Amino acid sequence: MRTLRSHFRTAILALSAAGLFVSQATALPVVMPEQKRLVVLAASDCYAIGQQVAEQNGGTLAKASQSTRGGQPVCVIVVLVPGKDGQRPRRTEIVVPQN
Repeated sequence: MRTLRSHFRTAILALSAAGLFVSQATALPVVMPEQKRLVVLAASDCYAIGQQVAEQNGGTLAKASQSTRGGQPVCVIVVLVPGKDGQRPRRTEIVVPQN
């Protein structure tokens, strides 16, 4: 009886350890390289486009986000343009095609 308990205890500990290992392995993010790259490139493209738009308008980039309008991917850029004669900056929203 004593050896049966020790074998049972060892089996339970082994199964618990295996369960923890499997749960951690399945909790790891599964990344498909093509899908992740597309999302990251789109976000970085909008940011880069936003930097260029802000520079062209003489302002600072406040926000750059990706959106879809009319079925086409676009970047929604928010630029803060300095006001004249010490006034508050103007908030300008510019929609630019992503490609």
